[in-house]
Amino acid sequence: MRDIRPTRRTAALGSAGALVAATLVAGAVMAPTASATGDRSGQNREMRGAAIAAERAAKAGIDWQDCPADWGLEKPIQCGYVTVPLDYAKPHGKQIKIAVDRIGNTGTKEERQGALVYNPGGPGGSGLRFPRRVTTKAPVWANIAKAYDFVGFDPRGVGHSAPISCVDPQEFVKAPKADPVPDTEADKRTQRKLAREYAEGCYERSGDMLPYMTTPNTVRDLDVIRAALGEKKLNFLGVSYGTYLGAVYGTLFPGHVRRMVVDSVVNPSREKIWYEANLDQDVAFEGRWKDWQDWVAANDATFHLGTTRAAVQAKWLELRATAKKSPLGGVVGPAELISFFQSAPYYDSSWVPVATVFSKYVAGDTQALIDAAAPDLSDTAGNASSENGNAVYTAVECADAKWPTSWTKWDRDNTRLHKDHPFMTWANAWMNLPCATWPVKQQTPVNVKSHKNLPPVLIVQSERDAATPYEGAVELHDRFKGSRLITEKGAGSHGVTSLVNSCINTRVDTYLLTGKLDTADVTCAPHATPKP
Repeated sequence: MRDIRPTRRTAALGSAGALVAATLVAGAVMAPTASATGDRSGQNREMRGAAIAAERAAKAGIDWQDCPADWGLEKPIQCGYVTVPLDYAKPHGKQIKIAVDRIGNTGTKEERQGALVYNPGGPGGSGLRFPRRVTTKAPVWANIAKAYDFVGFDPRGVGHSAPISCVDPQEFVKAPKADPVPDTEADKRTQRKLAREYAEGCYERSGDMLPYMTTPNTVRDLDVIRAALGEKKLNFLGVSYGTYLGAVYGTLFPGHVRRMVVDSVVNPSREKIWYEANLDQDVAFEGRWKDWQDWVAANDATFHLGTTRAAVQAKWLELRATAKKSPLGGVVGPAELISFFQSAPYYDSSWVPVATVFSKYVAGDTQALIDAAAPDLSDTAGNASSENGNAVYTAVECADAKWPTSWTKWDRDNTRLHKDHPFMTWANAWMNLPCATWPVKQQTPVNVKSHKNLPPVLIVQSERDAATPYEGAVELHDRFKGSRLITEKGAGSHGVTSLVNSCINTRVDTYLLTGKLDTADVTCAPHATPKP
């Protein structure tokens, strides 16, 4: 399930998908720790290739320019490119360009501590808007901005970095799509056919990139970006899938890490990447969906959707059944409803907007819901971005690990889960099913763990996160020795570090500014609950 942006996303495959989550001279590029690379000759070749590419990038630097007008990045943000090998086993072979941007630190020259590189998640999310936290004067980031240049990038395959595609974007967003919850075996056969065709489309449109669309390759790109920035060591902030990039970077390049914050953590266990991780999401989404319904019921005076969770759920099921029988406005069926409503269990910032639109519908205003949930076929740039994000999500998750190829297993697991966790289970299954027939070799995930020279990492996690369940943070904490875990108790918004919670904000500031962590793990009270 994609886990990136708090905007509505439209998935392919006839169902709903999820929004789904580097001051020093780099002349001497440190060799990666031998033990971190494992003993497989292929991986050793790739790590040697990464060192060659990083050394090359350190010499070349980045030709910073004003950003292209259509990138939506205002001055003084600057943009540029970093050249990386498509295949790190062949560092002198085909190269691709990775788009990067930056804004300088707002403090004095003496206050500057280098670059802070950011990834928002995905796979498939662009980090290029990160410097806008400075231009828009986001208060939570003001102290950090004094010390660090804010650097974002489009990972390989994303946006302006050799983008991939699997299907025509306008076809991708067309609605209504089939209800993801199957009524018959014929419904399942239809969805299986769509998933297989999607995988074939990825190969037809982007086959040359697919074998190299992996987390370890994006991590190697990240190290080349570090070198191109002139940074001896990396300062990194990763959210959602960005935490898995951080986990793999810390494993493969432990001696290159200066400071690392990971927020809303993907479970890095090899057994979880990626099939089991998606099943875990289905359970967590159901829990957070219920949290939102409880809040809606508690605010019935505003929303008039029922005074109990059961009453709100009944309204949801009624809406779903109505849209299934006759799509709202001819375009909003159950798939489109899930795509819109899932933002509420993702992000607390969506609680009020989603409840407001739902409330208007129940009061007789159908148009507000159509406007919110229907695709906008005139937004060709946005639709291309949506399709690209979904393509990268699929390509990375399918290539990172070996997926079950037996339909019987998929069917059994998702039928079982759907009984008690119906909100997202089948939508998530269809989104990931292309991985069962993926046309390129699937890799074995990196064994994430501490190695010598890895400094303490700060882990931040809300207890009831739907997209990246809490157990993932505990797992990474166990694997990264010396790490510290901040738990936001009783909260469940995805992406914690950008929310206002002084218990968390001050600790993130202290760590990034001084390197200091608490002597033990910390539990923080939740941030403020949204008010209608």
